[in-house]
Amino acid sequence: MVGINISENENIDRALKRFKKKYERSGVLKEFKKRTFYTKPSVEKRLERIKAKRRAYKENLKNRN
Repeated sequence: MVGINISENENIDRALKRFKKKYERSGVLKEFKKRTFYTKPSVEKRLERIKAKRRAYKENLKNRN
């Protein structure tokens, strides 16, 4: 469960922004979307390979500059 402590003087917008950031970093929504539909293991492996290629490509571009 994701939660934050809010002090009396804290602005509600700032607290909401902090909560959203913490929620995104925890990966709750990502995990929910992942578990909504079943994906075959072969499809998961293929997607992981594609993600790895993208990461390597981006890292290569970053190292060139």
